[in-house]
Amino acid sequence: MHDLLVNQTGRSMQSEFGLSATDYTVLAELSRTPDAPLRMMELARILGWEKSRVSHHLSRMERRGVIAREECLDDGRGAYVTITPAGRAAIEAAAPRHVEDVRRLFLDHLTPGQTALLAEISDTVIEHISNS
Repeated sequence: MHDLLVNQTGRSMQSEFGLSATDYTVLAELSRTPDAPLRMMELARILGWEKSRVSHHLSRMERRGVIAREECLDDGRGAYVTITPAGRAAIEAAAPRHVEDVRRLFLDHLTPGQTALLAEISDTVIEHISNS
């Protein structure tokens, strides 16, 4: 279900805004901390991606001008990642459509009771994984 939802919403993001589903995810995370860059390894941890996947994906996004990377002055191996003004404009343009798609494809088909049960199940699973 998750994969189908991501693929379907990703198609809208790609065709209408030129963002892949993974681009959207990265920009969404970076936009949560608008005044502070994230260390690349912290972004990898948040996304649950391996360092090489993050590095390759950020390189593609950097070439398109939606993110920027800066070396950590105190740690030559690390890098900071920030969202650029173009990246912020892209996520702000795409977010309403993403929310609309998630509602149309997923939430609108659930009763309030199903939504509450899904939240309860999700919280239980997330707590278990987080404590593992």
